[in-house]
Amino acid sequence: MAHDGSWRPPRSCEDYWWEWKHCRGLRHAFHHYYAHGELPTCGRWREDYEACRAWEKGRAAAAQEALCKSERARVMENQKYAPVWTLRKNPPPDWYLPLDQDKPN
Repeated sequence: MAHDGSWRPPRSCEDYWWEWKHCRGLRHAFHHYYAHGELPTCGRWREDYEACRAWEKGRAAAAQEALCKSERARVMENQKYAPVWTLRKNPPPDWYLPLDQDKPN
């Protein structure tokens, strides 16, 4: 990130606000609990919004560092989950054959 005054936040401040509002919603909380077994933690979105507003108001270096650190952590968190299925390189050798749906087990 450039420190010559041309730096901009990775997202607009409204994006952080919208993500925080979305995260606090009942539908998102239910889905997150169903998928991950725990309620979502939404505090980071609020902190990022406040840091973004602080950067817009006074170009605070601490706010810029907080936003960069938070975005790096978010990217690393998304990369730590492995795919559920193993991706295959080629289709199965018998992909063109009809399915055995009519045959009893």
